[in-house]
Amino acid sequence: MQSKESRKELIREFKERKTLLGAYAVRCTSTGKVWVGTSRNLNATKNGTWFCLRNGSHQDKPLQEEWNAQGESSFQFEILDKLNEDVHPLVVDDLLKEKRNTWVAQLGAQPLR
Repeated sequence: MQSKESRKELIREFKERKTLLGAYAVRCTSTGKVWVGTSRNLNATKNGTWFCLRNGSHQDKPLQEEWNAQGESSFQFEILDKLNEDVHPLVVDDLLKEKRNTWVAQLGAQPLR
């Protein structure tokens, strides 16, 4: 069992942890289809995306249909690009949009909704 002090230290470290911002891809290895999105927390995005897909509730209907048809084992999650930690908060949205558009064009992918 952890001491109160070590528990407090772990909580402090968790709160200070930086989140990864950037672009990611969801790929169907069976069909070659790719979807590209951006996130303010890449570490949590795969879990959230897979949760929605497993439950049939993902907001991107073509992706959900592909998942239903091909199955989870046909899908991969890939981090494509990360923003620098020192990016000013006021430009994050514009940079993420730019990254998404660049990767959609480069991969011939569908943008995630």
